[in-house]
Amino acid sequence: MNNNYRLTDDQKAFYATNGYLVDLPPIYSQEEMAEMNAELPDLLKLLKPGETTKDIREWHETSTYLYDICVNPRILDLVEGILGPNFFMWASSFFIKEPFSKAVVGWHQDAYYWPMKPQHSVTVWLAFDDVDAENGAMKIIPGSHKGGVIKHKHSGQTDSVLTLELESGMFREDTAVQFKLKAGELSLHDDRAIHGSPANPSARRRAGLTIRYSGTEVKNDLSVNPNFKAYLCRGVDEYRHNPAGAVPFQRFARPDFKAVSIEEAGATFKY
Repeated sequence: MNNNYRLTDDQKAFYATNGYLVDLPPIYSQEEMAEMNAELPDLLKLLKPGETTKDIREWHETSTYLYDICVNPRILDLVEGILGPNFFMWASSFFIKEPFSKAVVGWHQDAYYWPMKPQHSVTVWLAFDDVDAENGAMKIIPGSHKGGVIKHKHSGQTDSVLTLELESGMFREDTAVQFKLKAGELSLHDDRAIHGSPANPSARRRAGLTIRYSGTEVKNDLSVNPNFKAYLCRGVDEYRHNPAGAVPFQRFARPDFKAVSIEEAGATFKY
């Protein structure tokens, strides 16, 4: 066991107070990330006409390329430090901002979009590229997870990839922390933490894979997200609230269903 990927008590305390963690040891080396990025076009070519990279949701269910990342023991060790010994993985999605992209991600809380209770989930943001302020890296409001889930409203910001987001004035944007990650590094954040990201005016791509994990006590509302699948990562599933997913066997394949978008779920689920 590599203890570098076991969170210290200080790191756990920082996460509990602030709702996020960065400055963690890299999950993949530069050479490994180069290999993963070289394979990424094989995944992207499975997109259908009219689709974008944000439609790559839950493709870990059919592609070992993604599934193997989601269950990397180094990632799971870090997540276990937050969620405890029993947890499952249930979602993954790509967020890719090409050079000179005007797309932004408005301020929001992940938990608002997810038809799941109780709130006990962690998002991993794994950098496929070096990401920073210049190419539109994520920002987060420290401690905002302690305020509970806030109702989101439809946004008139046409450049935002989300149409449901928080209104300005509901929190202090000047307290935001700017993330900076090297390719192969990741961040962790609480499902209630307020976060977002600006456009990418640079000549550099900004690509990241998000992976969602939840404690086994968390239950999905199948009436909202009927294709939901849980992949037990550590421990035991003593609750058995959610249907279990099957491990994929192909390197690149897309699911035969269209995953429920986070906006569809957020518009339907009532808190």
